[in-house]
Amino acid sequence: QVQLVESGGGLVQAGGSLRLSCAASGISGRINFMGWYRQPPGKQRELVATVASDGSANYADYVKGRFTVSRDHAENTVYLQMSSLNPEDTAVYYCNAFAGLKVYWGQGTQVTVSS
Repeated sequence: QVQLVESGGGLVQAGGSLRLSCAASGISGRINFMGWYRQPPGKQRELVATVASDGSANYADYVKGRFTVSRDHAENTVYLQMSSLNPEDTAVYYCNAFAGLKVYWGQGTQVTVSS
């Protein structure tokens, strides 16, 4: 059974930091990409950051310089270090994993940034 389990969300004040983790299990084959998306209240899900198997990362413009995505290949875990958070970063954060032609999603973790 495939599982992506996120952790690390919560409530933080503006300017603060949080670190999200997502551990994948049960995925057969090579995981090419892992990443993070988010869904702000009343909006569509949007890209935050992805990291490829070679470690190369891609970021949405609105998080560049503030968020850092990294990956532990041995543990099939992806991390998102978030700094300088602002209320616009409030959202449910989802991790995903691309393996072959399949994409898998976690259940999401809430991040709330208070002003």
